[in-house]
Amino acid sequence: MPHSENYESELRRLHESIQTHPDDPSLRFELGVLLWEEDDKEKSAEQFVVAAKLNPEIEKGGAFRYLGLYYAALQSQSHAQRALKCLQKAVSINPDDSVAGEALCDLLDQQGKETLEVAVCSEASRNSPRAFWAFQRLGYLQLHQNKCSEAVHSLQHAIRGYPTSPILWEALGLAYRRLGRFTAALKSYGRAIELEGTRIFALIESGNIYLMLGSFKKGVEAFQQALEFSPKSVSAHYGLSSGLLGLAKECINLGAFGWGATVLEEASKVAWKSTHLAGNMSSIWKLHGDILLTYAKCYPWMEEDRGLEYDVEAFNNSILSWKHTCYVAAKTARCSYQRALHLAPWQANAYSDIAVTSSYINYLDNSSGHDSSSWQPSEKMALGALLLEGDNSEFWVGLGCLSNDNSLKQHALIRGLQLNVSLAVAWAFLGKLYRKQGEKQFARQAFDCARSIDPSLALPWAGMSADSHSRESSADEAYESCLRAVQILPLAEFQIGLAKLALASGHLSSSQVFGAIKQAIQRAPDYPECHNLNGLVSEAQSNYQSAAVSYRLARCAIINLSGSDTKSCMKDITVNLARALCKAGNALDALRECELLRKQGLHDVEASQIYAFSLWQLGQTDQAFTVARNLAESISTIEQASAAAAVILFSRFLYNMSGLDSTINNILQMPKQRFQSTKFSLMVSAIHALDQRNRLKPVGLSIRNNLKTPEEITEMFFLLALGTLVKHGTEYRLGYQKGIDHVRKSLHMYPNSSLLRNLLGYLLLSSEEWNNTHMATRCCSIGTDPINGGFKMSYEILGAGAVACYAVGNSNPKFSYPTCSYECLNQPQTIQNLQKCLRQEPWNQNVRYLLVLNLVQKAREERFPRHLCIILRRLIIVALSDELYQKPGIAFRYMKFQLLLCASEICLQDGYLIDCISHAKDASMITLPDAYLFFARLLLCRAYASADDVANLNREYIRCLELRTEHIIGWLCLKFIESRYELKTGLDTLDLSFKECSNEWKNSSNMWMALFNLVQGLMSISSHDISSAEGFLSQACSLAGPESTLLLCHGATCMELSRLGYDSQFLSLAARSLTKAQEASLIPLPIVSALLAQAEGSLGSKDKWEKNLRLEWPTWPPEMRPAELFFQMHLLAKQSKASSDTSSIEFCQSPQGWVLRAIHTNPSCMRYWKALQKLVE
Repeated sequence: MPHSENYESELRRLHESIQTHPDDPSLRFELGVLLWEEDDKEKSAEQFVVAAKLNPEIEKGGAFRYLGLYYAALQSQSHAQRALKCLQKAVSINPDDSVAGEALCDLLDQQGKETLEVAVCSEASRNSPRAFWAFQRLGYLQLHQNKCSEAVHSLQHAIRGYPTSPILWEALGLAYRRLGRFTAALKSYGRAIELEGTRIFALIESGNIYLMLGSFKKGVEAFQQALEFSPKSVSAHYGLSSGLLGLAKECINLGAFGWGATVLEEASKVAWKSTHLAGNMSSIWKLHGDILLTYAKCYPWMEEDRGLEYDVEAFNNSILSWKHTCYVAAKTARCSYQRALHLAPWQANAYSDIAVTSSYINYLDNSSGHDSSSWQPSEKMALGALLLEGDNSEFWVGLGCLSNDNSLKQHALIRGLQLNVSLAVAWAFLGKLYRKQGEKQFARQAFDCARSIDPSLALPWAGMSADSHSRESSADEAYESCLRAVQILPLAEFQIGLAKLALASGHLSSSQVFGAIKQAIQRAPDYPECHNLNGLVSEAQSNYQSAAVSYRLARCAIINLSGSDTKSCMKDITVNLARALCKAGNALDALRECELLRKQGLHDVEASQIYAFSLWQLGQTDQAFTVARNLAESISTIEQASAAAAVILFSRFLYNMSGLDSTINNILQMPKQRFQSTKFSLMVSAIHALDQRNRLKPVGLSIRNNLKTPEEITEMFFLLALGTLVKHGTEYRLGYQKGIDHVRKSLHMYPNSSLLRNLLGYLLLSSEEWNNTHMATRCCSIGTDPINGGFKMSYEILGAGAVACYAVGNSNPKFSYPTCSYECLNQPQTIQNLQKCLRQEPWNQNVRYLLVLNLVQKAREERFPRHLCIILRRLIIVALSDELYQKPGIAFRYMKFQLLLCASEICLQDGYLIDCISHAKDASMITLPDAYLFFARLLLCRAYASADDVANLNREYIRCLELRTEHIIGWLCLKFIESRYELKTGLDTLDLSFKECSNEWKNSSNMWMALFNLVQGLMSISSHDISSAEGFLSQACSLAGPESTLLLCHGATCMELSRLGYDSQFLSLAARSLTKAQEASLIPLPIVSALLAQAEGSLGSKDKWEKNLRLEWPTWPPEMRPAELFFQMHLLAKQSKASSDTSSIEFCQSPQGWVLRAIHTNPSCMRYWKALQKLVE
């Protein structure tokens, strides 16, 4: 190969120089490098040898490095030794020489001298902290020798020199993982992946760590990323299958069976693909079996929406389809386990897996009968596992669970406990066995042992709830125990038991029971009791249509069962169905069900009551009354509870047909033993509450003596309070004050009664007096179970109270300052409480309705922020889509009306005027009293005003005057609109209507008139008629008394009149009003003290000026302090220079500093700049 001219000239120059200076090692080294680069290694080695002899440390041992590389390339034993010596010499001279160091370590590695390699790297790392190659190589060697702690230190040091090396980060992650420092390992692997996204090892290891930490979703993502770069990686396929299995189990534990089944289908496909890649690995077949068995156990039965009708054939077909899917998956799982056993017959776990799967297949295959005296395949496989590992306690427990023979069960479980006495699951199954055999004492001891060893085991808690009678525990305690079991393990049997206990303890309306029974139906749709309990839960939630569907499904399921008690169960289900249909308003179908029971001879007292009530709903009152009377006359032959219900039904029919007098006469003729029933006694008390002549008073005294429990007594007080409302009221208004006084007296005796407290709160809200709203919110609070309440729930009182009074929920001075004198800032958490209730009862539309109203209140306070408006629009859409608001009844129409007004208000604030007008018009079309429709027209006035549509604005204004309203706030709002847009009809209709309306509110008429004068004063100010404004505001202050807001407005108006040159007395009036406002404020209001300081200063009182300016400073939140306040503090600081007291606020900065802060807050004010210029000069 011809050399370049530069090379020839450089070579000639070096030769000439060497001839001149033969003992110069640098020339020899430079010539050697030149020859080395031109691939003339032999001649270059000669020059390096001469250079090394002349100066061994030439170029920091560079000559020895080149010689070592030369000898290493010759590949002979003698030359290899020379290479080792030369490279060792180079590293000893320069430990930072990575080329020599790496070459030396490679030679030692080829010769198998690992110990010498470690020694070389250790010595180099000790000699120089910048020998990063040595730390890197040493870290790899230490990691290979499993010295992970030392490897971490070495690799961390190496990364300082090679921070972009993905291999180093990957090795560091492996060291961390072996040390159990998983978070650090994840970070290291993550860094390696960032540097080089195709690091398959880092991705797979990251996925494995995520799976160990339980972050299955992240693990799945890591394995999927690895498969993108290596589609045939067995490890990635295995890890992805494992991750999907773990993710599916998470879904199953949360009750999301459908989602879990979908994930398992994907996991099964991935695992099946991995069996084709490595079909000789037993672990892959086992994983495939685990996935399919889990799929078979979690695959949910999905209820088809067929309305109220659900025929038996369709139901049976759906059950058979569901069972077939589970059966096929279980059979395939067993085949995979058998394949794993074939590949690894020494694995005892494979026998155990096949045993469990075979047992589940037998459970699904109901048609195949098995001889109880013969060994089942599941038992044989469990014994196979024990033959291999006879000392494994878990295998003995497995045999005990799978065996059909009770003696073998007991022997296996006891043997497992002999091997491991702390095995909680063995104690739990032993307790289950003892309970099945009737040995309740032994069962209780076994469950107690299991629970003390492992409280997170579900079976002992379930056994404790099932054994509640022998433990003498209450129904609530049994319910809580079963709920704990369901939360630990959502098993269908536990969930059905929870619903049964909820029925006994009164927790059917709980959201936990609702979720549990819905999950149980998905896993045990062939159990009639599942559907029956689901119907009862739906009834508790007043969802009678769904309840009827569930009862029909229960009847379909029970047809396929055989047994002596099916007839009794069929009767109970049919009675439940008839009751649900009756409550749903489908009286005709309920009547048919009752007649069906009559034909079958299963007609009992409850069915007769439903039959009578259905006749009543269908308008056949005479026939219904006859049935009820016959039922009441036969009370001597039925039990006491049913007798009381029959008499109550008869009395109800009698009251509706013949009136109050006939009902009272009938009650007085009844025997005294009837009054021993609590329900009957409460019915009599309700009738007594309606009687103005108190004819049942003697009976009432005897009734109260029969009431024993606090709950019964408080219910009696509740009815007495309602009677007080009726008896002390007028023709058009209830006697709220008397009722409130009565409930307060009752609360002194039973202060913890939620029934009485909620009633008091409801009465206080209904009385519509000025102060009662604040007290209503203090009467009740949402505890751990907000669903229990009474006449009105606590969340309804709190939600309505927060809407009725703005101050109740007003807690953030950033948006507005509290001026309420009743100190009612005790319920700022109303929205959070309502959200909590909605999470517990997502079907509860009352909670959703109150939440919308409170969020609108909050949005109004915060000036309608966009995020709140978006949330409200979504909530209102969901609420209006509910069928509840399509039902007849003024209450439902009113709720829909309010929701439409809220939607219209949100659209108005967002600028969507077309939608705003559309919602308001929809609201105005609802059939409601004119007093309510007034507000829909009022909102239309505001919308047309925003759109500058004067013609429509005038039309809607006149329509408001025609409709009229009894709510004073509506007239005040209309007065604002009238004044601002100069709407006149030629008559003082609005003023006269307002005065007429306010006169009806005797206790608060002065306050309403004060507000009316305030509105007129504000309108006068907007029209620049300050003198008239002062007159209106002065009158408002005289009517309202010490009301800080009104006094502030009056004081500010007087200050303005004084500034305009009116009589100087206005300055004194301003000071007087502002002083009263300052004293009346619950929380010091901003601006009041500043205006008062200005007034006092104008009156010549310097001390009062200084005092009030200092009082103004703390009234503002730090982030809201205006520029003028800083400027006033600068004036105060200038005036106070001579004072010896330097603790005041004005001395924390110089006058110049205060002015600078004012300029920083409002740089556009020239007055501040002029003041700063004077201070600088």
